[in-house]
Amino acid sequence: MKMRSLGQGGLTVSELGLGCMSLTGIYGAAPAEADSIALLRAAFDQGVTFFDTAEAYGPWTNEVLVGKALAPIRDKVVIATKFGFDINPDTGARRGGTNSQPEQIRKVAEASLKRLGVEKIDLFYQHRVDPAVPIEDVAGTIRDLIAEGKVSHFGLSEAAPDTIRRAHAVQPVAAVQSEYSLFHRAPEADLLPVLQDLGIGFVPFSPLGAGFLTGAITRDTTFEQGDFRNMVPRFTPEAREANFALVDLVTAIAATKQATPGQIALAWLLAKAPWIVPIPGTKHLSRLTENLGAAQVPLSAEDMARIDAQSAAIPLTGARLPEAVLKMTGL
Repeated sequence: MKMRSLGQGGLTVSELGLGCMSLTGIYGAAPAEADSIALLRAAFDQGVTFFDTAEAYGPWTNEVLVGKALAPIRDKVVIATKFGFDINPDTGARRGGTNSQPEQIRKVAEASLKRLGVEKIDLFYQHRVDPAVPIEDVAGTIRDLIAEGKVSHFGLSEAAPDTIRRAHAVQPVAAVQSEYSLFHRAPEADLLPVLQDLGIGFVPFSPLGAGFLTGAITRDTTFEQGDFRNMVPRFTPEAREANFALVDLVTAIAATKQATPGQIALAWLLAKAPWIVPIPGTKHLSRLTENLGAAQVPLSAEDMARIDAQSAAIPLTGARLPEAVLKMTGL
């Protein structure tokens, strides 16, 4: 797999990473630990060097799993984790808000280092912007952690362009993470131009539209209890019916490329810019192999123009997240 650079500080990762959130829930039941470890090792064997986790996934259990799985190849991979949610330190329960107070960032950094079993966090994202803490204070804290050798690179997740500029002025931002796919193209308007201007890498999460763009979700699909898609407006039966036009388009293009719909969705992101690194997640080895095959699907300028124009003409229905969750983003 080819490598790509995130930011201007020397952070180099595989062109496709692996989002690890689903390995400890969120999309229904978590796999057995042995199966998750096997999946993470298989990803590395197939060229993935970039793995994305967070203290909030579990909480905490995802970092432990990722650290355990990647320990034998620690010097060959980049591990990104995140701080910023308000989590009860005794119970692990999410309190529902954000907490990026400088002392809290330091506590999370120390705890994440231990859970991951590493000496340095490769990429430390603010998971959500905290309206109670100036972003300059957040960036300054990460700057200090970098100087102390505990963090290598600074990232932001779901942050607005002005917030990114202010943070970057204090401590260079290597990467910004936000949802971006053919199912959610809002970042193209304001976010991508700022990242290009500042030389910041972009890491799209949910690059397959939470599985919708793979074509595996049908009119009759029911999600497991505990799967967050049960609460997402764009996955209601009515919205799903309207949004199938996008899947039909991607499926038709895939047929002309001897590829799967999911591979086209990922190849489209890879072709958008050389500083974009999608992180599709999965619990299944077969889907992992399929996703990584997207790196071998070439899309010409004509292909991209067709996909852009035809997908933009399809009216999509339903918000990408529940309203309460959307309010927590900085967008």
